[in-house]
Amino acid sequence: MGPTTAHILVVANRTCPCPGLVDVIHDRVERAPAADVRIVAPALNSRLRHAFSDVDGALLQAQGRLEEVVAVLRQRGIRAAGEVGDADPFLAVADALALRPATEILVSTHPPGASNWMERGLVERLRATYGVPVTHLVSQAGLVLA
Repeated sequence: MGPTTAHILVVANRTCPCPGLVDVIHDRVERAPAADVRIVAPALNSRLRHAFSDVDGALLQAQGRLEEVVAVLRQRGIRAAGEVGDADPFLAVADALALRPATEILVSTHPPGASNWMERGLVERLRATYGVPVTHLVSQAGLVLA
């Protein structure tokens, strides 16, 4: 039987890209016989801009973060691709998983008190909904704490 491919889904907001997150992804890929990484960068927007359907800036910023992290991962020899996702990170993950299942989900957030995603219980909701390991990574000034 051939090697099993690990499908790692990474959902990260403004913490992406950071060297610590790239290092964690690299470590995951090093342990898997074959792996591919899919990055989801939610198009984060203010409520006011969203109310007025002004999403262009959010989409451009998310696309820029996505392109930067995918390029860094590819430079390190990692098969990586991604997409801009819904502003709601739970829906962004659901959309990504509808296209391709994952064997693990990595969620990168700001620290407690600075992370809207943590306050909304994103990690717990993902763990309760999907039957794959969900790892929460906390970014602090370019470092990632698992």
